[in-house]
Amino acid sequence: MKRIVHIFIFTLFFIISAAEDSCIADIDKAPYVQPRVMIGGKVTDLTEDSEEYKMSPVYSCTKELIGMMPQFTTEQSSNVLENAKSGWDNGKGQWSQLSLSERIAAVEKFIVELQKKRTDIIKMLMYEIGKNYNDACSEFDRTIIFIQESIDSIRSSPDFKIGFRDVSGSKVFIRRNAFGIVLALGPYNYPLNETYATIIPALLMGNVVILKIPAVGGLSHLLTFEAFSNVFPPNTVHFISGSGRSTLPPLMESGHIDGLAFIGGASAADKLIKQHPEPHRLKLFLQLEAKNMAIVLPDMLDSSSDQVYPLSKALDEIISGSLSFNGQRCTALKIVFVPKGSGKVVAEELAKRVQKLKKGMPWQVHEDGTYSKITPLPNNGRIEYMRELIADALVKGGTMANPDGGTLICPDNDDNCTQIMIPAVIYNVNSEMKIFVEEQFGPIVPVVEYDTLDDVLSYGLQGKYGQQVSIFTNEATLETAMLVDTFSSIFGKININSQCGRSPDSVPFTARRSSGLGVMSIEGALKEFSIPTVVSYKHNGSASFMDGVASQSLFMKEL
Repeated sequence: MKRIVHIFIFTLFFIISAAEDSCIADIDKAPYVQPRVMIGGKVTDLTEDSEEYKMSPVYSCTKELIGMMPQFTTEQSSNVLENAKSGWDNGKGQWSQLSLSERIAAVEKFIVELQKKRTDIIKMLMYEIGKNYNDACSEFDRTIIFIQESIDSIRSSPDFKIGFRDVSGSKVFIRRNAFGIVLALGPYNYPLNETYATIIPALLMGNVVILKIPAVGGLSHLLTFEAFSNVFPPNTVHFISGSGRSTLPPLMESGHIDGLAFIGGASAADKLIKQHPEPHRLKLFLQLEAKNMAIVLPDMLDSSSDQVYPLSKALDEIISGSLSFNGQRCTALKIVFVPKGSGKVVAEELAKRVQKLKKGMPWQVHEDGTYSKITPLPNNGRIEYMRELIADALVKGGTMANPDGGTLICPDNDDNCTQIMIPAVIYNVNSEMKIFVEEQFGPIVPVVEYDTLDDVLSYGLQGKYGQQVSIFTNEATLETAMLVDTFSSIFGKININSQCGRSPDSVPFTARRSSGLGVMSIEGALKEFSIPTVVSYKHNGSASFMDGVASQSLFMKEL
């Protein structure tokens, strides 16, 4: 088995390397995606003036037209649901009734098909959402690896092994299995990786999936239609695009959605859940907002002591954690707490690091051979929200550490600005400001001074969110241990001297409070989208024929 896996990985990276050569060749030429739909497993290309579907133009971060997105009506959305119901057929559908090994084989074929679109998808990630070349490549490749490692996890996990075992006088067979139709809504910032981290485990377990394509970052999904169509049975995977207000209510109100995989804002998730007539039976997987804290402890500022972990390295980590992909990550550091009296010094040091960050288009290679770190924001809506938060902070006593923070790069004149925003480092931030409590999801680094650790604890304990926290320290003090102990009941992950992050995918990615529900990891996602199912018997005489039943059952079939 290991040999097969190693051969697969070698082949995978050979394909990746070949694809990279073709990707670099025309990286600065804007792509265009023809509008299309996939209905009943069949892909249909559309024209921009289609009579059946209204179209919405999609523009790149360079303000060029790069595609048209079909806008489903309420009726068309309902028709997709009918197809999904046919595909699930109360658990008797073609996909769900395949053996687990047959579903695995299909997903492995899907990997090969998806690889054919690597170059196109990477370019679309750059042009539509402003992700730089390296990060776009990483998102695609990490997605492929996540899928393969999910398959490897199934093959090695006791949850999917064959055979009866003795449990308190009974013979039991336990294996996880599907629960129905899953409605998935992915984010714009990681449209491929985070979406596939839900829908692929759901499919492997035998569920039927309806994916609502995001309004921003959705064109990459149109490029995957052939891969899904060529591998999966009709009515297994479905796509809906357009206004969520028009397309989603009929799905949820029908009561036929069995699971909701939602990555986005809590208010939107709440509205969807409330539309379901029986929300108590709706299986939920939610990854929502966060206001992740960076806490610089006093010992970091004591220059007289020998620092195992120097302040300069901590500040590098904070900048990277705050501004990777322009801060558009749920795992980004969203607020920085520093000891009283050090706010200005820390903010100015952070501002120096902002100044050094390479700024430009996602495909732009700078003089040092690296790609841009600060790239265009995806739309004017994000720009205006950043400006609103900055203006509110400055009016209420905040101080900008870098004078050009929050401005757009305008190479020619103010009438021809890019969507590249210079990150703003703001100190003297206080509780009256929106940036103190609201998730910016963009290039703003707010710095807050604290008198005592009680101030820091209060923010963490009384806040809405509970995803992650980063603690920067040089000492194994009682205070550090107290923070870890207290925050262990508040946050899903506590980082010591490192930024917040989701990886590695083998580690549980969890959250509390309004930051999420469920576990995103290779093993965790498989469990989120399945239910343990038990086959049991007690009478010893039954053993003679139960082995025969197991050998003929698709559900119980050995991998």
